[in-house]
Amino acid sequence: MSKRDLHESRLGTTNEDGSRAFIYPDEVEGKWKTRRISFYWFLIIIYLVLPWIYIDGKQSILLNIAKREFSFFSYTFYAHNAPLVLFLLLGFIFAIGFITSIFGRVWCGWACPQTVFIDTIFRKIEVLIEGNARKRKKLDDSPWSLDKVLRRSIKWFLFLIVSLHIAHTFLGYFMGTHYLLRISMQNPMEHLGLFLGVNLLTAIFFLDFGWFREQFCIIACPYGRMQSVIMDEHSMAIVYDAKRGEPRRQPGDKKEDHADCIDCFACVRACPTGIDIRRGVQLECIACTNCIDACDDIMRKINMPEGLLRYDTQASIDGNKTKVLRPRNIIYLMALFIITAGLIYSVNISSNFTATILRGPGQPFRTIVKENKVMNHFQVVLDQSGDIHQRNIQFKILPQELTEHLDIKIPKNPYPLKNNHKRVNVFIKFKSDILAGGSRKITFELKDLESNYTINREASLVGPIK
Repeated sequence: MSKRDLHESRLGTTNEDGSRAFIYPDEVEGKWKTRRISFYWFLIIIYLVLPWIYIDGKQSILLNIAKREFSFFSYTFYAHNAPLVLFLLLGFIFAIGFITSIFGRVWCGWACPQTVFIDTIFRKIEVLIEGNARKRKKLDDSPWSLDKVLRRSIKWFLFLIVSLHIAHTFLGYFMGTHYLLRISMQNPMEHLGLFLGVNLLTAIFFLDFGWFREQFCIIACPYGRMQSVIMDEHSMAIVYDAKRGEPRRQPGDKKEDHADCIDCFACVRACPTGIDIRRGVQLECIACTNCIDACDDIMRKINMPEGLLRYDTQASIDGNKTKVLRPRNIIYLMALFIITAGLIYSVNISSNFTATILRGPGQPFRTIVKENKVMNHFQVVLDQSGDIHQRNIQFKILPQELTEHLDIKIPKNPYPLKNNHKRVNVFIKFKSDILAGGSRKITFELKDLESNYTINREASLVGPIK
């Protein structure tokens, strides 16, 4: 172990007194960084462009919580389509578990917004304004001067502009981009709640991406703590080939006295969370591959083969065969198949139409004295997800022999339903004689006249108990 190594119980992001040690990761170049940055920009473009894509007049992805309406490309779902949301959440969880069990923390290093925005935009701004890692550290340690104030002011101003754009785009997924653009041009006091909300989001992104950074990954993110349960020696990770690298070069050693690791600490200086990957897979490692590019660059300079640090499994490093499919992977995969089948089935049902019977607001029944009848008010909630053609929904009340005793009032029958969410008020008047003990079961039969798709929903007629 080198004298420059930290004590095993101390994080690279803390000083000896426990206070935060700010990280200044070196900028590295290499094949892994080229791949990551290209993928980062792909994700950023999708994030910024997707809410501005409209299909059949609807935003491609819109999670309108206020209206309880959720649009995903050509499909629209509502709050009572809860199983679909459950399938999506479970699918995401098991997909992350399956991917992590094989590829390790690829989400953290390649797709997490925390990593994507910091590496692609925020750190680039920092390098542009304040210089490389050494210059940034020197600027931090230097006393305040006009140059330092100007650089810091420009940097944080640009951070604020980027944070505002990220926050507004994020809110656009929930409010609608066209609506958000329109109200952005109006007096903020007219939409005070949204104005405060977008400022709160901006502050979160501003402080997190600009200042908190790796502390979120180390302290706040639960995924890093889950990896120890999901990963094993057959999972891909950033690994150090100790057989090839040890013993490391020490001051005064001759070339034949040490292995391939020359203890240059290039891997540590490039790490955005400040760890020494040579200690093994650690909770703080986000699998960003910066250390691999840094080490490969050093290996090329000293005419040694690349791969002392590489993206591999611990089993492979130990000379064993990597098992891709293992019991835990198979369980994750089977769960994904079941969830996907359930999602497809639910979407298929929703692609017809759905109906929910609700009792109307107010009293459960009204007595009409002049007609000696009782009136019940129902609301039939009709949803059609994903279709663009008009359906004609025919209403019937079952049992059929009861209908001659019922006076049914519906706005239209059949009722037109076209790619939306409708609440149809249905009023039923009847003589209380048909009730038994103050209530009687009836069935709403709702049929699409074009496809003959039929839904039956049960309800109860209620009235005074005699």
